[in-house]
Amino acid sequence: MAMALASIVSAPPSGRGTAVIIDHEKYAQAVILRGQPIPWGDPVAYSQFLGQAQGLLKPDATLLNLGALYDHALATNDALKSSLSARSRTGYALKTLLADENTAGAALELASIVAQTSAAPLVLQIPSPMLWLALTHQLSGAGTVADLDVDRAENAAIYVADWLRRLSLLPVSVLLLDERWPGTGDLPLVDAAAYAPVSNVTGNYRWALARRTRDGVEILGSAVTGTVVPQDYWLSEATSAPSGDFLFAEIPADAVPETVLSQLAKLT
Repeated sequence: MAMALASIVSAPPSGRGTAVIIDHEKYAQAVILRGQPIPWGDPVAYSQFLGQAQGLLKPDATLLNLGALYDHALATNDALKSSLSARSRTGYALKTLLADENTAGAALELASIVAQTSAAPLVLQIPSPMLWLALTHQLSGAGTVADLDVDRAENAAIYVADWLRRLSLLPVSVLLLDERWPGTGDLPLVDAAAYAPVSNVTGNYRWALARRTRDGVEILGSAVTGTVVPQDYWLSEATSAPSGDFLFAEIPADAVPETVLSQLAKLT
């Protein structure tokens, strides 16, 4: 059974006074894999890589970025990428991507192995419905983010909710919706109500639902918020530690390991 977010925050598994969730994907790739590709296609190798990073940094949760797994699938599977362009209708690309059985199966297998091998509570990160819609819409060649409006978000949330049901047996503590748009232009601001299909699913499974922005992490239906640790914090020992209900950190790839460990020790 998954540890509830409230328990992670009130009694961090690491023993810290404040829980710290770490996105160490780029940093661990640089330090542990020495810049080699992350083994997204090999669940056992990936879990070993993740375990090394977790053992080194000791975060209070295991962050698994299934959005990155889908990025890898699209980058290495030309047939999958081409299938997104079969129709130009808005939303078709996202619906097609999430309906692909091979990729969905790979996501479930990876998440299952990580859940079984990690001692820390599991946080699954995926793009928010609007972000995933925008990414696939643009990738398929159907158009740009200028074509999208808030009304499209609920349909996208339906596709994501259907996909999430495949993961129903996983011990997930938090589903984290990443809303950080990496492209040009701005995505429409989406009210949480538009994501009701997703929140209905997470509510049924007793998963916390959160939204990750560049400014912090919002837990939907809760007053608890996550404070983002600035990336500069990991680059200089002169930088003071932030405070918050819990901390969310992304360690940059070029951070010096000795500095990272020193700064990590300050997050008590």
